[in-house]
Amino acid sequence: MEQKIYLQLNDIQAYKIAFKLSNFVWDIVNKWDYLAKKTIGAQFVDSIDSISANIAEGFGRFGKKDKIRFYRIGKGSVFESLDWNEKSKVRFLISAEDYNHIFLELQKLPKEINHLIKFTTEKLSK
Repeated sequence: MEQKIYLQLNDIQAYKIAFKLSNFVWDIVNKWDYLAKKTIGAQFVDSIDSISANIAEGFGRFGKKDKIRFYRIGKGSVFESLDWNEKSKVRFLISAEDYNHIFLELQKLPKEINHLIKFTTEKLSK
């Protein structure tokens, strides 16, 4: 009898990228002064944390539609995070190197989340 292998949250590439990136952004924002942390920093951390959090929440949901809804919310947070990354650069809060790293990692996520949505659509019946 063949044993079924179940997908784990840490097997999902979109989750791994988003989780690692959220900690990278946290480390940067944590060094900012009060005004920058209170305004842009809090929003940036919230939006970037929301990506992996929504992927995790969707993963934990039972129904296909519910899972996909959370994955799409996470994808929306990718685009919000791109905006905060841009604002952080324009306001000289992050280095060009950090900006580029964040930008490139965020650019990977829509495709990875779309892959997750497609996988969920094809593999789950309800």
